[in-house]
Amino acid sequence: MAKARSGRRGSSTPRRVLGVLCVVVATALGAGALAGCSSTGGKRAEDRAKQLAANGSAVNTPHWTFAMVTHSGAGDTFWDIVQSGAKQAAAKDNIKFLYSNSDQGDQQAQLVQAAIDQHVDGLIVTLAKPDAMKDAVARAEKAGIPVITINSGSEDSKKFGALTHIGQDETVAGNAVGEELDKRHKQHALCILHEQGNVGHEQRCAGAKATFSGRMDSLYVNGTNMPDVQSAIQAKLQSDKSIDSVVTLGAPFAATAAKARQQAGSSAEIDTFDLNAQVATELKDGTIGFAVDQQPYLQGYEAIDLLWLYRYNGDTLGGGKPVLTGPQIVTKDDADALLSYTKRGTR
Repeated sequence: MAKARSGRRGSSTPRRVLGVLCVVVATALGAGALAGCSSTGGKRAEDRAKQLAANGSAVNTPHWTFAMVTHSGAGDTFWDIVQSGAKQAAAKDNIKFLYSNSDQGDQQAQLVQAAIDQHVDGLIVTLAKPDAMKDAVARAEKAGIPVITINSGSEDSKKFGALTHIGQDETVAGNAVGEELDKRHKQHALCILHEQGNVGHEQRCAGAKATFSGRMDSLYVNGTNMPDVQSAIQAKLQSDKSIDSVVTLGAPFAATAAKARQQAGSSAEIDTFDLNAQVATELKDGTIGFAVDQQPYLQGYEAIDLLWLYRYNGDTLGGGKPVLTGPQIVTKDDADALLSYTKRGTR
């Protein structure tokens, strides 16, 4: 496990930190609270409030740089939401946030090395393909860079030496899907895996199969080619009319599955892991039956926040166990509230 290091550009003193906290509280309570806030006096607190308002940061710790390197492919809206959370936490915590991604394990490892070469102060990675990432994470820790894993790889996070893992347990999430399918009296489900080699995807389908009392088949598709995804699902639905549920493993694939259902003349329910604005809309209109929300905004936000807390105060969360952000089953009943959140990019 990497040790907390002092900032390259100085460090905060307790008095300065108390001043910042005072201003944050006073800002929440109203300007009148500034006058009686700490022994530094209202004028100094008011000056600090103006400073915070100008630079958008709620702390005066060093301007650290944190990098996030994920296994996302191009155009995956899920990761836009993760970044939204990370960017908002970074602005609050006085952090420079860098993001890069590749759905190829070797290229993701190279991006981690690039972050190490930039001497970042903290690193956030996904472990969808842990074998490709193991050495890269080890090099980061050898360089004294604290690492947090998010989203995928909870089983490998601790043994790779990460501070903690933030995300949902994919097997537990899959279990929740199997149980929900049973509640809906489904008999034959099709689980769509859009990225071969992604251990989290395998765990989702296996977890659902473990708790589902009906039959569950797996269908592997090329997630980088949506027309091919649609054709593969359509062909399967046309050849097997007993399929009454299609479970996709990412929000962008749910709409494609719905198109395939229509073209196949199938009545199968479309259900999905993950959430975006389109899924929320389709939950409301009944195009999608239910979705499994793992709260990606929270994954990005908490990863930045926990790295900041570790660098500043040596804090960790989880006690050696993953910090879970899901699963949460959401349905048509939740759609109206979800739509307001998805429109602003936080769900």
